[in-house]
Amino acid sequence: MASTMILLSYLLIVLFRNDGVEAIIGINWGRTSAQRIVPSQVVDLLLQNGVSAARIYATQPDIISAFRGSGIDLTVSSFNTLGLDSLDAAKFWVQNNIVPFADTIRNIYVGSYVWAENKHPVFDSAMNIHNALQDFGLSKIKLNMPLPHLMLKKNLTRPSDGEFVDEFKEVFGRLFRYLEENNTPLVMEMVPITFIHLNNYDVSFGLADNKSTNVITDINGFVYANVIEFLYDSFVWALKKAGHPNLKLVIGQVGWPTDGYPGANISMAERFYKTLLPFVMSNKGTPMRPGAPIDIYLSSLQDENKVMFNYPYSRHWGIYRGNGEPKFKIDLSGQGRDIFPTRTKGIMRMPDRWCVFNGLEKNRLDVMKQFEKACNQSDCTSLYTGGSCSHLDFAGNVSYAFNMFFQFNFQGEEACYFEGMGRVVTTNPSSGSCLFRVDVVRGEQTQYLPTALRSNACGRSNGKCPGSSADENTELSNKYHIGSTCKLHEVPKCAILLFMISTFLALL
Repeated sequence: MASTMILLSYLLIVLFRNDGVEAIIGINWGRTSAQRIVPSQVVDLLLQNGVSAARIYATQPDIISAFRGSGIDLTVSSFNTLGLDSLDAAKFWVQNNIVPFADTIRNIYVGSYVWAENKHPVFDSAMNIHNALQDFGLSKIKLNMPLPHLMLKKNLTRPSDGEFVDEFKEVFGRLFRYLEENNTPLVMEMVPITFIHLNNYDVSFGLADNKSTNVITDINGFVYANVIEFLYDSFVWALKKAGHPNLKLVIGQVGWPTDGYPGANISMAERFYKTLLPFVMSNKGTPMRPGAPIDIYLSSLQDENKVMFNYPYSRHWGIYRGNGEPKFKIDLSGQGRDIFPTRTKGIMRMPDRWCVFNGLEKNRLDVMKQFEKACNQSDCTSLYTGGSCSHLDFAGNVSYAFNMFFQFNFQGEEACYFEGMGRVVTTNPSSGSCLFRVDVVRGEQTQYLPTALRSNACGRSNGKCPGSSADENTELSNKYHIGSTCKLHEVPKCAILLFMISTFLALL
């Protein structure tokens, strides 16, 4: 048995070894936020940190222009698959969004979590884009359709259980054949914290140092002690069962959130990246593909405090805060150095002013209504169980919500009124790990604030909102399943309101 395992390991190394090729560490940049780092600052930030690849969730010309001549391999995204259901529509889209930047764009990603709704239209729209690229002589630009790990069957107990869900097998087969014919890797997307919590693993399973208390031995004798290798090889097994055992894989989305959930904190995020990035750059590979470089794209550059979400941590993926300040130490070169990444230059912070609850309450239900208004129009996900502000009392919860609304509205005096219940202070009300933020001055971020968010008119199954363009809706869609997320903007309001009601009843 031992000799068989040695022979198997040797054959796998020979098959997947890629001598002289190093893995790539890229980063994803979403912009669904009340405060945004401007594109030129982002490019400068990436270059200073040695990041050679980036993915954006839009095709806006001024964003792409900032990357021109930078040497950064740029991936753009299209989520408007229903609007690309003909070759003519795809040609129009390519001519206007891709052709002017053919020297800058390296990859186009189509869809993602929208697979769950559209299935075949996603692939058909992608093929229309492919044909349009060929017609314009842009075959060098690679087309891809990322698959989240949710596209694997549930109840994975070991990587060899990996298999794609039945309802997608036929269209995925078409996708895999297309990728192989065009020498393009499959892009997989993983959310380690979700997988760990849903499967009741210890949080240490998220670290790539193989020191977890959870150790899984597979049928072939391979041992797994971290979620990255586990999910990667689950995809390898699924591809093998689908008849495409040699299709290369890229991890197009992986990261660790810093707030809004048990285990989602700055300390854990720092540990996650400190073990992950050196593992990637070691070209160690995984048990199923030893020695194979693994390209990864980190999720993500900065927090997106207006993104629709299934889990509250979805607004806290950022390595950077909205003001361009890094949250924790991370060596984006993958060398494992104990350093902070370069801070964004040229960002101006608003004055040290906060909006808090003044404690005057004739009717607690009136206070709760103002709390609800503030949370529903800003971001209160740090108040969730396990969040950095989940320890606050009643007044603290209300003050936090008031201040978030105040900062979202760039400290306008009227944004701290709340029917006479708010007041502006100059003493920082932060409490322990709970940061009462002061945001950056008003700038170009308002220019790109999606119309759907300005008007709160979201709710259609295709993610389109009245009066909003495709590019504006792109920021709404990005990596989340748009069919349900428009409705899920109610989650923070409902969940925290229930908490407030329970607190109120307890005080009666």
